[in-house]
Amino acid sequence: MTLYSRLERRLQADADDAGPVRGTYSSRRMLMIWLAANLVVTTLLTGTLLVPDVPYGLVLGLIVAGTVLGACVLVLVGAIGTRTGLPTMALTRASFGTRGSLLPAAANLVILMGWSWVQAMLAGISLDWLVASVTGFSSPVVFAILCQAIVVVLAIFGHAGVARVEPWFAAVILAIAAYVAITAFTTFSPAEFAAIPAPAEPFYTPGLVFDVVLATAISWTVLSADFNRFARTVRGGAIGAGIGYTLSTVVAMAVGATAIGFVVLRGGEAVPFDPATIIEPFGPLFAVAIFLSVMATNTMVVYGMVTTVVNALPGRRVPFLATALVLGAISVLGSTFFGLLDQFTTFLVTIGALFAPVFAIMIVDFYLLHRRSYSADLLEPRGGRYWFSGGVNWIAVGSWLVGATLAYVWAYVVPLPFGATVPSFVVTFALYLVVSMVAGRRREPEAARHLADADAR
Repeated sequence: MTLYSRLERRLQADADDAGPVRGTYSSRRMLMIWLAANLVVTTLLTGTLLVPDVPYGLVLGLIVAGTVLGACVLVLVGAIGTRTGLPTMALTRASFGTRGSLLPAAANLVILMGWSWVQAMLAGISLDWLVASVTGFSSPVVFAILCQAIVVVLAIFGHAGVARVEPWFAAVILAIAAYVAITAFTTFSPAEFAAIPAPAEPFYTPGLVFDVVLATAISWTVLSADFNRFARTVRGGAIGAGIGYTLSTVVAMAVGATAIGFVVLRGGEAVPFDPATIIEPFGPLFAVAIFLSVMATNTMVVYGMVTTVVNALPGRRVPFLATALVLGAISVLGSTFFGLLDQFTTFLVTIGALFAPVFAIMIVDFYLLHRRSYSADLLEPRGGRYWFSGGVNWIAVGSWLVGATLAYVWAYVVPLPFGATVPSFVVTFALYLVVSMVAGRRREPEAARHLADADAR
C-alpha cells in the first residue's frame, strides 16, 4: 500500500460522516460553540461597512433586529439537525430529493469557497501589516497565498485541534471588544458617535444594513444543523444556538461599527472591510489577534467544503484526500482575487438570495408537511420516499428558483426599502407550502385507488 493510500484511509476514517448522530452536548456547550463560531473578525469587519453611511445609533438597532430575526431561522433549521442527527446539506434531501439536494449543496460549496477566499485575504492583509511595520516589505497577495496554503494543510491534518482552540480565539475577540469600547468611549462621547455625518452619496441605506445583517445569519444557517445535531435536546440546542449566535453577532458587529466610527472621529479615512484601517489606531496586538482568529475560522471553512463534497450523496465514497487537495488548490488560487473584498456586500446579498429560499423550503417541509419527522429513507442512495421524480422534487426546485430570482430583482433591479431577504423568504415559504399541499391532495385519490386495488387482489 502506498503512502498516499495509507494517508487517504486514515483521513477517510476520521472524516465527519453524514449519517445520524446521537447528541450529547448541553445547552451551555452549544452556547459556547455558537459564541466561538461567530465571534470572529469577519463578523467584526462587517460592522465596519455600515458606518458612517447610516447613523451609528440606528446601525446598532438594525444589528440587533436583523440578528434576532436571522437567529429564528438558524434555530429552526438547527432543531431539525437535533431531531434527526443529520447535517444541513444532508437534510435538503428530504425537500429537494436525493439528487435535487445536490443543487443547494453545490451552492453551499460556492459560498464556502468565497468565505475561504475572503478570510485568506484578511489574514494576508493582517500579516502584511505586521511584516511591513518591521521590515518594510509589503505584498498582501503573497501573504494571502501563504496563509491559505497553511490553512489547507491544517484543514487536512489538524482541523480537530483547531476546533478545540477556536473558543480561545473567541475569548481574544471578546478582549478586543472590551479594549475597543473602552478606548473609543473614553476618547469620544456616545453623542459624538451619534453625530458622525454621513457622506454626500452614501452606499448603505437602513434597508440594506438590515439585509446584510440578516444575510450574515443566513450564511451561518448552512452550518446550524451540523452544529446542533450534537445537542442533547432540541430545547437545549435551540437555547444555546439562539443566545450564542445573537450575542456573538451583536457584539462583533457593534465593535466593528464602533471601531470605524472611532477612525472617522480621529480624522482618518473610513475604508470599510479593511483590517489595516482599524489595526492602525489599536496597535500590533490587534493585528496578531485578527490573523490568528481568521486562520482558525478559515481552517474550519475549508474542512467544511471538503466534507460537503465527500458527503454529497449517500452510498457514494468520495476520496477525502483527493477532494481536499483539489479544493485546496482552488482556494489558494482564489485567495489572490482581492477584488472580492470590494464586492463583499454583493457576496452577502448573494448568500441571502441563494439560501433564504432554501431554508424557507426546509422549514415548511419539516414542520408543516412532515410534522417534525423524517423516515429512514432519507439515507437511501436511491428510491424510497424522498426519491420523488428521478431523485428530484421539482416543486422545491421551482420554488427555490422563484425565491432566488425575486431576491435578485428586489436587491438590484427594483430595490426594496427593507431589503430582499425577508420578502423572498416569505414568498418561497408560501409558494412551496401551497403548491405542495395542492399536489399532495391530488396524489391522495390516486394513492387510495392503488391501495384499494391491492386489497382487492
